[in-house]
Amino acid sequence: MTQPRPAPRRDAIRLLFADLEGFHSAQDVYALLRSAGARVGLSTVYRAVQSLADDGELDSIRTDTGEALYRRCSSQHHHHLVCRTCGRTVEVAGPAVERWADEVAGEHGFADVSHTLEIFGTCAACRAAA
Repeated sequence: MTQPRPAPRRDAIRLLFADLEGFHSAQDVYALLRSAGARVGLSTVYRAVQSLADDGELDSIRTDTGEALYRRCSSQHHHHLVCRTCGRTVEVAGPAVERWADEVAGEHGFADVSHTLEIFGTCAACRAAA
């Protein structure tokens, strides 16, 4: 049996996200890796961040423009408050949202439902700086 190929670039991206705050695009990650001297292609970064998101190691959200952003998050189900200005992100629980989603699904005969919720606004620091 052959061993899986090591994924040094994926590991480098995983380590990079361990030190990052907030959500970042694949292009941000690419620029950070390149500035640190890594020899990596943009398509490799896109594949790696998507793979890490698929495996549950990164959370992803879509911006108003449709761009995917990624962040290392906790493993428990949660939602995000995201600052439109600086990108600061806060994980929040949403028991009322969970109840509402279950009720709406049940009313329409759906089961085994999942959902995501991101709330975008401006954080207190950015409001104070404006």
